[in-house]
Amino acid sequence: MSTSGIDFEAVFHALPGAVALLSPDLVFADVNDAYLALSGRTREEVVGRYLFDVFPDNPGDPAASGMRNLHASLRRVASTGESDSMALQRYDVGDPERPGVWEERYWSPVNVPVRGPDGAVALVLHRVEEVTELIRARHTRSTCSGSDGARVLEAELYTRARELQDLNQRLREAHAREREVALHLQQAMLPAPGPLGHRAAVRYRPATGSLNVCGDWYDLIDMVDLPHRDHTAVAVGDVVGHGLHAAGVMGQLRSALSAASRVAAGPAQALEVLGLYARHVDGAESATAVSVFVDWAGHILTYSSAGHPPPLLCHPDGTITFLDQATDPPLGARPEHVPRPQSQAVFTDGSTLVLYTDGLIERRHEDIDTGLHRLAESLTRHRTADPDQLADALLRDLIPPAGMTDDTALVVLRL
Repeated sequence: MSTSGIDFEAVFHALPGAVALLSPDLVFADVNDAYLALSGRTREEVVGRYLFDVFPDNPGDPAASGMRNLHASLRRVASTGESDSMALQRYDVGDPERPGVWEERYWSPVNVPVRGPDGAVALVLHRVEEVTELIRARHTRSTCSGSDGARVLEAELYTRARELQDLNQRLREAHAREREVALHLQQAMLPAPGPLGHRAAVRYRPATGSLNVCGDWYDLIDMVDLPHRDHTAVAVGDVVGHGLHAAGVMGQLRSALSAASRVAAGPAQALEVLGLYARHVDGAESATAVSVFVDWAGHILTYSSAGHPPPLLCHPDGTITFLDQATDPPLGARPEHVPRPQSQAVFTDGSTLVLYTDGLIERRHEDIDTGLHRLAESLTRHRTADPDQLADALLRDLIPPAGMTDDTALVVLRL
């Protein structure tokens, strides 16, 4: 059924539940009729005003925490783009007919991001359900029966809700600490360009707002010191999973491929060794990787991919070659060992090689070919920039305004 003829503004105002739309700065953009009726305010008293100017905490309650809790939830939704269902909140509301008089009220709020065309959070939908009458009804039954059971139940319900909220906050803080540790661990294990100097630029960008760190990695291995070899091996990979464990697996796979590349006849053999090793590393299953050997003297790229997006070779005239002729399943995906394919491409001086992980090109509700085309266009446009400037330009062009939803590793090598 087509939605082109639906008046969504009319639908919003007709919703039976109390709903408000807030800007990321927590200014009322709109409210429906149910919200106005529940809050006892007029549209003019609400729309265009800052939320907590309209609904501050009860100044007569020194223990009031409703405003602080709601502010934290709304800001979290605006910054992360993730929904947040809050625990039961006591949030008193001033009586508009009697200034200085506050009514004890209990609420169950849910806050949801509304994204704009560019993917950024444009609004926060704030839905509230009042449960004050339920608590009062229990208290009334308690009074009529001469029992304190309902009052105890009310206190227990509120206490458990507060405990749940405090627990959720501690879990968020614990995840944030783990994220910081994983980031430091990951950054410590990812190498600098080293002897390649001005020829190479590397970047790692964690997902925006995510409490998890993924297992994206890169490596550059200069093998000019090995007998009869004037080669450089460049690789990127992506481990399935998040957090400290994924960062640890990433470090093991990167080190194993680095060692294999120094003795292997080519990238396919190096990835074969890595695949065999990955079978014995918990969490390495279905990891992806791509390796490119650069023969500087022969001007030849030899490459092989284990389920990874294809590297791009940009020629000096702006022509793009996708290195996609030697793609095989991810590490450990086959039950039996099978030799991996490899292929070659010729390059000229001044060409640029770009390797990356899927966070750079993948977008929700978008075909991966669209992201690959976007990367190719950006690379062509900025191809004359030095590697550091080029890496930054690619990130600027491809990171959406809302930020990355997945970690990204990027290697730029001037040939």
